[in-house]
Amino acid sequence: MNLPSFLWLWKIAAWSMGFSILAYAILSLSGFWLWQVRNTGRSPIGVVLPRVNTIVKNFHYIIGLIMVSLVLLLLVIGIVGTLGHFRSLGHSSHLFAGLIVVVLVLISAFSATQISAGKFWARPLHLTLNMILFFGFAWVSLTGWSVVQKYLP
Repeated sequence: MNLPSFLWLWKIAAWSMGFSILAYAILSLSGFWLWQVRNTGRSPIGVVLPRVNTIVKNFHYIIGLIMVSLVLLLLVIGIVGTLGHFRSLGHSSHLFAGLIVVVLVLISAFSATQISAGKFWARPLHLTLNMILFFGFAWVSLTGWSVVQKYLP
């Protein structure tokens, strides 16, 4: 089978990964805001306005949904691109790292939807997974860099 170059696919993946990391950073900041208000009653800038808090919470959910979408897009690109280029999967630890990140993101997103007054397990799980996700993103970025080197001429 004579397939076209997958370079355009890798460009989409690179942008998606960059935006995923940006979304993670924005989620960290907005999550810190929400945590600060919840624990101290004050926002990081010193004032608490109920409307602003609602806006920050909704913004946090929207950015989280965007990050989930980007990570799933990266999963599809990785599978399609690798199968198209190599005709098989599992050429490096990048597949395992990527799957771990996908699972962490999906469980974190699920736990976020469960955060409520009666479900005391959801918030600590969400925060813990997001701290672990920092290392997951670092791992998938490092392994991804070595994979990119295989595709570049």
